Amino acid sequence: MSSDEAYSSFLDQANQDTGVGKTSTQSSSAKAKAIDTDVPVSLQKIEQYYESEADEPFEPVSLSWSGNNMPSENEFKDLLEHGSEISTLTAQDFDPRGQYKNVLEAVEKVGDGVARVFRVHHGSTRAEYYVVGLDKKGKKVVGLKAKAVES
Repeated sequence: MSSDEAYSSFLDQANQDTGVGKTSTQSSSAKAKAIDTDVPVSLQKIEQYYESEADEPFEPVSLSWSGNNMPSENEFKDLLEHGSEISTLTAQDFDPRGQYKNVLEAVEKVGDGVARVFRVHHGSTRAEYYVVGLDKKGKKVVGLKAKAVES
């Protein structure tokens, strides 16, 4: 019986979560700021998933912004308080099949009529897509974001 107990103890130790090997990918995306001001109700009602290997829902984004124009990639990085690489996509590049038309239209309606897509890179296989517009009256950048896994 002691050999059974020793084996059981060995298995318990082998299966313990030591925290080694955890990547910062999850924490880095969680640290990116997405909301620091009121979110328009129409964006809260969007129920759409971004199709990737993870199929994540679009979530509201609302960030204070005092600029008169949409932020540049570097300014958007500062808004998110995140150090990852950021690139800009055209609506056509983001949605070549037209499946996110309602997302783009909802953002255009709450903003200044133009939706801009930022891709925030989190390593080689993970990203977040921010579809945002400029709300000059509310002095904020508003929109939706979705996480993606693309290997």
